Amino acid sequence: MAKPAVAITMGDPLGIGPEIVIKSMAHIEVFEVCKPIIVGSRSILKKAAELQNLVETYEKVEESIVDVYTEENITQKAAGKAAFEYINKAVSLCMDKRTDAIATAPINKEHLKEANIPYIGHTEILAGLTNTDDPLTMFETDSLRIFFLSRHVSLIEACNLVKKERIYQYISRCDNALKKLGVDKGTMAVAALNPHSGEGGMFGREEIEEIIPAVNMAKTDGIDVVGPISADSVFHLAHIGRYNSVLSMYHDQGHIASKTMDFEGTISLTIGLPFLRTSVDHGTAMDIAWKGIANERSMVEAILVAAKYAPKYN
Repeated sequence: MAKPAVAITMGDPLGIGPEIVIKSMAHIEVFEVCKPIIVGSRSILKKAAELQNLVETYEKVEESIVDVYTEENITQKAAGKAAFEYINKAVSLCMDKRTDAIATAPINKEHLKEANIPYIGHTEILAGLTNTDDPLTMFETDSLRIFFLSRHVSLIEACNLVKKERIYQYISRCDNALKKLGVDKGTMAVAALNPHSGEGGMFGREEIEEIIPAVNMAKTDGIDVVGPISADSVFHLAHIGRYNSVLSMYHDQGHIASKTMDFEGTISLTIGLPFLRTSVDHGTAMDIAWKGIANERSMVEAILVAAKYAPKYN
């Protein structure tokens, strides 16, 4: 069976993306599981390689770089435009079946805004470029998988989104997403919103009025799901194998659990696009960018996870 081809976007040129992408190419396990295709700027990647004494690594992969034009004078505006163009090209490669998945290095939301890119982040860009409505985000950290009922909204708005119909729809969508990844065994857990699952209504009634009815509706459909399970234990229980995944009620509830467990090993997957996308789950780290000290582990893991799931996803 042929190894999947993974398009690896370079990320924001002013951030740590170029450094961690070229560093990841020094890991033999990457080449053991996939054919990496880097989408970015040859000249910038070469500079990142020279900075980190990885010229031989650069020469090894130079022919596998899809060179996308980047201005020499990289302002924040130019960096935002370049980062978008790398993603746009990677999407084209996947849509044309020249690559099987995308693994993305971090981009900067402020730089996107300066470049007048009409999207707030990666997920929105990918959804827009592929005409996909509301793709799912899943985190994978070791054996722990986490979905999110809401993403980038205020905490009070996230709580207002904890509604029976939305939860029911997301349980169904998450179940389908797991099957798309080849995960067809095990029980999904739905996290509680309130402390101690609301203690029978003493600490809030969302569990009684919204979450339990949604879980029961999903069970009627034949989905193997339980909940609500108190958020102070559900992520640990999923990590040790009791559940195959957790539907988190809001952004930070799941993010804190996974990143505390293993910050650099947390990988974000975007599911529901015509192809699989994985990503590092950290930012551009402008404070340490171009100092040669950025840790590439999350980039390596993102590539490995893309290679693991791509054959099943497609």
